[in-house]
Amino acid sequence: MSKKRILSGVQSSGTPTLGNYLGAFKNWVALQDAGEYESVYCVVDLHAITVRRDPAQLRRQTYEMYALLLAIGLDPKRNVLFVQSHVPAHAELAWLLGCYTMFGELSRMTQFKDKSARHADNINAGLFTYPVLMAADILLYQADLVPVGDDQKQHVELTRDVALRFNGLHPGVFTLPAPYIPPVGARIMSLQEPTRKMDKSDPNPAAHILLTDTADVIRKKFKKAVTDSDSQVRYDPEAKPGVSNLMTIYALATGKKFPEIEKDFEGMGYGAFKPAVGDAVAALLAPVGDTFARLMDDTGYLDTVMRDGRDRAAALAEQTMEKVRQAIGFVAL
Repeated sequence: MSKKRILSGVQSSGTPTLGNYLGAFKNWVALQDAGEYESVYCVVDLHAITVRRDPAQLRRQTYEMYALLLAIGLDPKRNVLFVQSHVPAHAELAWLLGCYTMFGELSRMTQFKDKSARHADNINAGLFTYPVLMAADILLYQADLVPVGDDQKQHVELTRDVALRFNGLHPGVFTLPAPYIPPVGARIMSLQEPTRKMDKSDPNPAAHILLTDTADVIRKKFKKAVTDSDSQVRYDPEAKPGVSNLMTIYALATGKKFPEIEKDFEGMGYGAFKPAVGDAVAALLAPVGDTFARLMDDTGYLDTVMRDGRDRAAALAEQTMEKVRQAIGFVAL
């Protein structure tokens, strides 16, 4: 029996955070190493242009994101790893699926409302229709599973609705995807506002850990992390969101369970716990930073790997597009 296919993408719009790593990237590597799935990952640069981007910055950040995916441990031989704009079928299928997506469905997407509020001077059609492009990203590769944070689950649900509608008219074309949400660490919170998700766009640099932060910077940010006046290291997300967030990070960085962490730091307070979290995260991310720096010094190698990923992705995409074009009724030459 063939392996199920798993797909996810990441925008080329700034350096990912520790939250991205613990909530998604680390899990991608674990899935790769388990060998249970055929994996497809892409840098979704088409999604990145719903807001105005400087061309040179977009180009650089696309390289950086691709290099980071390699640096975290994704093997380009064991995964299909590519840049979205290198496979034109994404844009083609997005238009076709747009004709099978209802206006009301898109108007209910919460991220459109959020981004419209943040970018009131540029509420473009792409900002409204990008969930259709996301659906195309998923359906193009006949993905069975889509690793997402719980805030992205709505997009997978829309993708399923569109696929069901298309399959209802043209049976058997698309695989129905399901979201894959890790049970722990799916939402890593801000170090300064622990009731909000850690976000790379947060204007306060102390609120997030970037994957390219140095060990010294990481330790300083954790020392400044918001906790509470209790000083007891105890997991209680409702009463102690800051400490609970740090415990989640420490647990994912070290493999320890919450009761074990509570016992290790019993009576020691935050003065001992926060530096320990900083040390654990610095050690966790050190190999990523070292590999990233080496890869960014060799863009020729990155180009070679990108081309191979593009060719492999395009071959998979074309299999789907042939089925879609035939189902709709386009003339094939």
